[in-house]
Amino acid sequence: MTAFNVVRFRVKPGREQEFLDAHQKVSRDWPGLRRVNMLQTGDRSYCIIAEWDDMDSLANARPNMIATLDSFRDTLEDLGGGLGVTDPVSGPVVLGLK
Repeated sequence: MTAFNVVRFRVKPGREQEFLDAHQKVSRDWPGLRRVNMLQTGDRSYCIIAEWDDMDSLANARPNMIATLDSFRDTLEDLGGGLGVTDPVSGPVVLGLK
């Protein structure tokens, strides 16, 4: 069953290009990764959305995702509320609407 993960970020002032460049350098051939997109959701606010073959593929990629995060972690602001520098969620598709 298809799965998605979504991660919200807020980039430090003046570090946006560095943040985007770090993502462009990442390998995109992780097993089970179908597609991934970066959205700019506001001033210095971004969200990445990835589609996976299934939850196992997503779970198996977590070490790669953490290593990727570590490559640009210093460009991020703490989101507050005890979240740290990311606000990640993931899960299987339970209803396909289109």
